[in-house]
Amino acid sequence: MLKKNIGNLDRIIRFVVGAALLIAYFVMDNASPWLLIGIIPLATSLMSSCPAYTLLGLNTCPMKDKSES
Repeated sequence: MLKKNIGNLDRIIRFVVGAALLIAYFVMDNASPWLLIGIIPLATSLMSSCPAYTLLGLNTCPMKDKSES
């Protein structure tokens, strides 16, 4: 299972951007196929995990590590 590394605000922003790009792809005439890139932020927001964040060592999730207790 993937470790959660995306906080709530980050998830909301990713969901809105991803949904907007996908909606624009299906609604606009002559829409660029690049708008399909909206699948990535949408998927990462639904999974609460971002592989790029893992590679870069970033974490916006406010959960504390159990070792800090």
